[in-house]
Amino acid sequence: MTIQDQIQKDIRENSVILYMKGTAEAPLCGFSSVVVQILNKLNVPFKSVNVLEDPEIREGIKEYTNWPTIPQLYVKEEFVGGCDIVREMYQAGELQTLLEEKGLI
Repeated sequence: MTIQDQIQKDIRENSVILYMKGTAEAPLCGFSSVVVQILNKLNVPFKSVNVLEDPEIREGIKEYTNWPTIPQLYVKEEFVGGCDIVREMYQAGELQTLLEEKGLI
């Protein structure tokens, strides 16, 4: 299985998945921490993948979406965005709407 296959499998099998630096319990960058806080505030269960543990995943996820930065949030196989996009969507109420439409909150 290639790293791209593994990423695709993880995204397909988890309704909400966050590729981040560190873990949900101990984020290792401020941007990852912001997204974790937003998801926790909305009581959304999610799987986190620590890209610092695997350089292949760290590079592979950037190639997968053609998006250069971490964190990356996926909801029901759809790439939502990184920290700034997630924060803006949350502040505008768009993230809550998306999660409601997908039956997650």
